[in-house]
Amino acid sequence: MSHSKPTSRPARPFFSSGPCVKRPGWSPDVLKEALLGRSHRAAEGRARLKEVITRSKNLLEIPEDWRLGIVPASDTGAVEMILWALGGQRGIDVLSFESFSETWAKDLKNELKLEDLRILEAPYGQLPDLSHVDWSRDVVLTWNGTTSGVCVPSPESVPATHEGLVICDATSAAFAMDLPWDRLDIVTWSWQKALGGEAAHGMLALSPRAVARLEQGAPRALPKIFRLTNKKGLIEAIFEGDTINTPSMLCVEDALDSLKWAEQVGGLPALKARSQKNLATVTPWVEASDWVAFLSADPATRSCTSICLKIIAPWFEALSEEQRGKVVKHLTGLVAKEGAGYDLASYRDAPAGLRIWGGATVEAEDIALLLPWLDWAMEQTKKEFAV
Repeated sequence: MSHSKPTSRPARPFFSSGPCVKRPGWSPDVLKEALLGRSHRAAEGRARLKEVITRSKNLLEIPEDWRLGIVPASDTGAVEMILWALGGQRGIDVLSFESFSETWAKDLKNELKLEDLRILEAPYGQLPDLSHVDWSRDVVLTWNGTTSGVCVPSPESVPATHEGLVICDATSAAFAMDLPWDRLDIVTWSWQKALGGEAAHGMLALSPRAVARLEQGAPRALPKIFRLTNKKGLIEAIFEGDTINTPSMLCVEDALDSLKWAEQVGGLPALKARSQKNLATVTPWVEASDWVAFLSADPATRSCTSICLKIIAPWFEALSEEQRGKVVKHLTGLVAKEGAGYDLASYRDAPAGLRIWGGATVEAEDIALLLPWLDWAMEQTKKEFAV
């Protein structure tokens, strides 16, 4: 089938998986009341930080007895401070099936050098067999693989009762998927994913069980930036807006704007519905395509936020890995040059392919207008690379 050059472009052609597109209607004007030139430890600064915590907790329907705090270094910082604070207190199972979950596994093995560690691996596009997880141990799982488009299939995938702590990296799942708070113990995310916020700040949610474990003390010395406890126990001020290091009040104002928008459009149910609509827009196009397929073959584990696609054209599969990378770069470059879509290449460690962010700040209408451009660009690319 021949694909002519499209004439319509997405109104917002921004499909990066982080930082992600701002919420619809966003402009720099929403930041004009940011508390700039003031201390974040002033009453007004603490109030804004506390408001981010309160609105996030309410929007995500986090249980009242959980602690939620703002921490440094995005989701990565939130995960690392927990791994270093708890890793080694008891045996750990870690799921490794894409770039970031693989990082957690490598850090536990190579940096913390844990002896009682099991790494449950799966290739890109698949999830490790959850029946092999030993829930009597601590478990580190990524709810949604941002770089593979593979997610945990359902809240029931985690048993309702378990002896160990379930440590969940949810950065590309929060605000878009169901997170079973009654089955998790520690959950992390960042502002720049489904909220379309600015980077560098992470969120850390702790269940009462997690707090009790942290108060037992870390099995190693921790740098100040990782410390959540002191001689008196949990540093409660962190979870009231007294952050460990200096936050950007400009980013805080932007996060508040995103949270208020999410509330206005209908809260968590509406955010999940928007993301599911984005996946539903891509699905029939993929099913009708002769050159692209979902990286996740199982619909039950297919992400609605990080929509990852592989190229299945025979001529492409016959190329070397280096040549495949050049094909993707050429294809996405054509689309970007036309102003029809930006940041569409798969993650650098993932198989060469495409990735379309489908979080709630993306409009399904923009995705629908993007897809014909991908068909057109692939046809042009084939002329350059097909043998």
